[in-house]
Amino acid sequence: MASFNIHVASKALQADIYPVLIAANVVNTEDFEANPVAIVYKDVDQLDKSKAESTVGIQFEGEDISYGTNDVLHKLAEHFPTLLRGPKPVLVDEWISFGLTRLGGKDFKATSAALEELNNHLSLRSVLVGHRFTIADTTVWGALNANGQAISAIRRNHLPNLVRWFKYIASIDRIGSVVENFKAELNNKKKVKSKESNFEIGLLDTDKGVVTRFPPEPSGYLHIGHAKAALLNQYFAEQYKGKLIIRFDDTNPTKEKQEFQDSILEDLKLLGIHGDQVTYTSDHFDHLYQEAIRIIKLGKAYCDDTIQEKMRAERMDGIASARRDRTVEENLRIFEEMAKASEEGLKNCLRAKISVDDPNKAMRDPVIYRCNPEPHHRTGSKYKIYPTYDFACPLVDSFEGVTHALRTIEYRDRNPQYWWMLEALGLRKVHVWDFARLNFIKTVLSKRKLTWFVNEGIVHGWDDPRFPTVRGIRRRGMTIEALKQFIISQGPSKNVVNLDWTIIWAFNKKVIDPISPRFTALLKDKLVTVTIEGAPTPAVCENKPKHAKNADVGLKKVYFGSPVFLEHVDAAALADNEEVTLMNWGNAIVTSITRDDKTVTGVTMKLNLAGDVKSTKKKLTWLAKDQKLVNVKLMDFGDLITKDKLEEGDDVALYANKDSEFTEEAVADENIWDVKVDDIVQFERKGYYRCDVPAEGDKPAVFFNIPTGKK
Repeated sequence: MASFNIHVASKALQADIYPVLIAANVVNTEDFEANPVAIVYKDVDQLDKSKAESTVGIQFEGEDISYGTNDVLHKLAEHFPTLLRGPKPVLVDEWISFGLTRLGGKDFKATSAALEELNNHLSLRSVLVGHRFTIADTTVWGALNANGQAISAIRRNHLPNLVRWFKYIASIDRIGSVVENFKAELNNKKKVKSKESNFEIGLLDTDKGVVTRFPPEPSGYLHIGHAKAALLNQYFAEQYKGKLIIRFDDTNPTKEKQEFQDSILEDLKLLGIHGDQVTYTSDHFDHLYQEAIRIIKLGKAYCDDTIQEKMRAERMDGIASARRDRTVEENLRIFEEMAKASEEGLKNCLRAKISVDDPNKAMRDPVIYRCNPEPHHRTGSKYKIYPTYDFACPLVDSFEGVTHALRTIEYRDRNPQYWWMLEALGLRKVHVWDFARLNFIKTVLSKRKLTWFVNEGIVHGWDDPRFPTVRGIRRRGMTIEALKQFIISQGPSKNVVNLDWTIIWAFNKKVIDPISPRFTALLKDKLVTVTIEGAPTPAVCENKPKHAKNADVGLKKVYFGSPVFLEHVDAAALADNEEVTLMNWGNAIVTSITRDDKTVTGVTMKLNLAGDVKSTKKKLTWLAKDQKLVNVKLMDFGDLITKDKLEEGDDVALYANKDSEFTEEAVADENIWDVKVDDIVQFERKGYYRCDVPAEGDKPAVFFNIPTGKK
């Protein structure tokens, strides 16, 4: 067999490498131990300076190196035509091109269209071309593995033909293990950056020190979008050995409360975010007031008493306010009246004098100060005038030494405004980096809309398990570890996408599955009593593992005896003389079934522990009657809104789902008496649950169902 070396550049992308490595492994596996593929982890441009942009190359013995993924694949197919190309080389080449071009981009719609096309093509086929796999299959399969969007689509299982083909190719010995083996080999043979290296965004002037800030407004509870912002700001502060400031943007006493401020600090602590310093915009009110006076004296701000509706219309239409040309002296006098919240002052606001008709409406003389006589939760009634976010944020960033302001992309239009404020006052400049906020389908992240749900009583509070707040999703059963893993995996991308919650819950399942104890709960509705011949009476208690695959989880009590309970749905599906498996016990044969009309009222079984559990179709959960059973409520939850994405003008009341909480009464095994608040368990054949209220006396335990990422 011809020998060859694969050359991989340190900057190579997975989309370049996977198709090549898989194809190379296919042709080399026949004698893999004796003649393995030589993978050289070396920058290609060290071999040929003219190929500095190439990330992968191949060299057969006695031949020059071929560069680029496409050329490498064709070179392999040329040397091994029977194995890789089959009888239809033209079609194979078309699918190589499809894999490298249609599946390698970041365009969401384009990738979705390509996946649909691939799914349709495979509707009556096991492989892409002909009757056995070729380099066409290995290329497309490798490209899919390198495309996160494609992998997510496959996991969602809504493209059945594609999923079937994907699993079949993965099952081929020479293919399935290549991706994981490559990752392990790469870690062993070259120094690679961790997964977090994907966060490299080219921050400027980092050699001068990095100070980031997370500036929440204390007007609501921390939600998952805030969590992303906080974690990213901490990440870059740590990455550059800098400093993170937690700053409360407390400039609106009407909306802000000490309760929200305290809860934000608590939730940040749960996320492992402490900050090097906690500050408040309100600490700078005097300084900001003086800067406002200075910007008026510079002729770059004016007081305006135009009514709000008219001001909004003038800004929209690019019409100058009649107050725009007030003198500096008049503006200073009125601003002093604003500070007193006098009758005249209350009618006015202070606007930056930037532009009347700039195409960017954020630059059309924004309001930078306004009156508000309500007491502030920190400063009381000391001030009656407050800066807006647009004025305070850039100035306080500069005051506090922030070097890099990372904020979500919806502020992008306001970046020129941010820089204008600093330049107008001659203050130190700050670098700004935008990243996409987390958006989820059928999810409300707006504080105003979330407050509406609370005020309307549709939810039980800001920690309701249907809420996207950190407290809400934690109460539903999200672990902090999974939440952090998910947010880190998203990175600081600028691409705005609406995510499905299944993705984040799939992260969570990987965290909880290995450590969640397994228990049993049966729905109370029409619970059926089963008499088991050959079983102990009364029941015998034995200690069994709480988790069959993890002994560290501990032991639980399991009672074996007759009678036992079955759920009616299981009992109704039984047939006379049928052999079934009682989970964690063994087989039993149904000897009689008693019915009242269509309702099963009793069952008799004969224990057959010698039976083969692999031979039975039905695996049943059961509970021995002779134990101190626990009453439990099993709760599940739906989406709070019926529309995938609420638009800016949508009335949330029209799309609110007021029937999104579901409760079933059940009875659980004796071990549930020991389960505490926040414990996560798996009720076998039902799913994972978080304990919200533990069992006590006659009061039932309450458990919340935890999604697993499956629809």
